[in-house]
Amino acid sequence: MPATDLPFTREEYAERMARVRRAMSDANLDALIITDPSNQAWLTGYDGWSFYVHQAVILLPYGEPIWWGRKMDTFGALRTVWMSPHRVVGYDDSYVQSREKHPMDDLAKVLVDFGTGHGRIGVEMDNYYFTARAMHMLHASLPKAMWVDATGAVNRQRAVKSEAEIGFMRKAAAISEKMIDGLLERVEPGVPKNEVVAELYRDAIRGVEGAWGDYPAIVPMLPSGIDATAPHLTWDGRPFKTGEATFFEISGCYRRYHAPFCRTLFLGTPPDDMLRAEGALQEGLEAGIDAARAGNRACDIANALYGALKKAGITKDGRCGYAIGLSYPPDWGERTISLRENDETVLEPGMTFHFMPGLWQENWGLEITEPILIRESGPAETLCNRPRKLFVKP
Repeated sequence: MPATDLPFTREEYAERMARVRRAMSDANLDALIITDPSNQAWLTGYDGWSFYVHQAVILLPYGEPIWWGRKMDTFGALRTVWMSPHRVVGYDDSYVQSREKHPMDDLAKVLVDFGTGHGRIGVEMDNYYFTARAMHMLHASLPKAMWVDATGAVNRQRAVKSEAEIGFMRKAAAISEKMIDGLLERVEPGVPKNEVVAELYRDAIRGVEGAWGDYPAIVPMLPSGIDATAPHLTWDGRPFKTGEATFFEISGCYRRYHAPFCRTLFLGTPPDDMLRAEGALQEGLEAGIDAARAGNRACDIANALYGALKKAGITKDGRCGYAIGLSYPPDWGERTISLRENDETVLEPGMTFHFMPGLWQENWGLEITEPILIRESGPAETLCNRPRKLFVKP
């Protein structure tokens, strides 16, 4: 059966394909092998939990894309992609986790069958889903090909969102709001953390009216107290305690589109240094959102934030945000534009970011963040609408 529930129109997929082909032409590529599942979904609609084995979308300068993967997953491809059935091809299970042969041997044959076993072929070399052995096997199987690093070639085309994509992100943002509301309500001293996370997942997957919840690309992160000095810890079974702050880093997800959103809750009376940091962070967020205008640069957002923090004596290293949209595990970012001092990418209407100025200090962590949309004019729109503050339960 062909796909009947495509997230977007065929016209939108055609426009996306044309964007990528222009990038291929600029790089003088004869073919592009796309292994990032986010990029595969964006171009073809493919949606399945099969990225733990080798799969790819092959884009040539002509014709429909080709989805290639494990044979048992071709049935999922036929149910989710917009292309004709003959553009879905699979390899048998003897290639899966074998020491004698490798799926890239089969991919090489597919490339030859479609007339592109030579020339300049782009590969997403710096990608979670493409291994060193995969590249080695492609070299060995197609020695006449010239392999070109095409990391980010598709990702960069995804930066400006269509109205349909923005609509999906608004739905994800509504789910994010529901998740944060539930956390702020349920967290109390003595409540085991895993019990709260169980209800958090219930909120995330049930979604909101008009938007069911998909699984997010990153698990919830909600460290407390001294653990919150580290940005990427998850949860355990210990109870929440009075005298500790917990930051919640979560995202609603709708049809693979994300709206990451963070807030922090203190049980008891917050220390003075955290309250001062809250004020600086609020000022920095306001300044950064005001700087997030079409025609400005990504670094302008970061510099506006860092200026406010510096006035309060707070130094923040690294980036303070990143492009967001459609994603699969292990990351809900698009891995392109970063909000940092040296990224001079010009902001365009339709770009979306997680403005994420987390502070991880010696004794506590504080996260107050916003998913933002660059508008045609004026400052960025915040996709979520919740008080921008440190929440406190006495």
